Amino acid sequence: MPVSTEVSWQLDGIEMYGTVVRPDGPGPFPGVVLVAGSGPTDRDWCSPLLPGENGAGKLFAEAFADAGFASMRYDKRASGPHVMENLPTLAGTFSMASHLAELVAAVQAFVAQDFVDASRLVGMGNSEGTLHVLHYATADEPHPFAGIVLAAPPGRPVGELLLMQLRLQLSQAPGGDEMMALIEQACARYKDGQPMDPDPSLPEQLRMVLLSFDTPANLPLARELFAESACDTLPRVTVPTLVLIGGKDLQVDAQADGTPLQAATSGMDGITFEFPPEANHVFKHETRSAAEVVAAGTAYNDADTQLDAESLKVILDWISTVTGAGTSFPL
Repeated sequence: MPVSTEVSWQLDGIEMYGTVVRPDGPGPFPGVVLVAGSGPTDRDWCSPLLPGENGAGKLFAEAFADAGFASMRYDKRASGPHVMENLPTLAGTFSMASHLAELVAAVQAFVAQDFVDASRLVGMGNSEGTLHVLHYATADEPHPFAGIVLAAPPGRPVGELLLMQLRLQLSQAPGGDEMMALIEQACARYKDGQPMDPDPSLPEQLRMVLLSFDTPANLPLARELFAESACDTLPRVTVPTLVLIGGKDLQVDAQADGTPLQAATSGMDGITFEFPPEANHVFKHETRSAAEVVAAGTAYNDADTQLDAESLKVILDWISTVTGAGTSFPL
């Protein structure tokens, strides 16, 4: 029976919180550090924008423990139950470097557990979290990853992904083409180093999405993210790497993102690509079409959603090989 423990540690005077899940027994166990996606996504991979409590991060941690791996998942300082008390201190300090510092601190807290084998660590990120895992894997850290899992890494600059997502959402909306033209103009200004300055005729919800990239509290991270893709860092990775993009992912695309990632790593050893056909952005099982999902609304964390079995097997088998556990898991 897996054992789950709440842990905490200090980073720059702010208390951070995480959950360590381990198999029953003394260990030491190979370990996986899970890094959540963008914005206020918490340790379980849930978000105020995506309500529910059945987050894929939590499900992965439980599945890892069942398979013999310990795991750490953590709330970024701008996510989870303590976000409101942290924001006044964090405003204006968000950056790719600050996210890397959070991951470094989480790894240190994880390897401090006496049942974790620090020589057999794997980093696993989802979406934006893949960029932070890549930054860790290409830095000189005291506890290097033996391998990394990139679940839905952006193979294009995040600004291009934003445009793709908005285009999909507006494809069925009255006046969608006209709104997209105005959004593209705002993003072009931002790419050139200017403010977004979205047109006042755009709906308030869309304006707020665009204006969030200019909010001082979100800088410099917003500008860094807008221009970065995994293609920038992945070619510098020297440890085994598993890249997964789901066939039902509406945010990262197997062709538009997977193809440039494969091109960027052409000729490299140790890079494995998998495209599970019925996995969505957080690697839950999805059988509906993209149009059906958009019409019904994204429900990543509904109580009846489950991890995609094919994706889970691929991940477990790969981690087992990289960490020397030598086990193959049934589908």
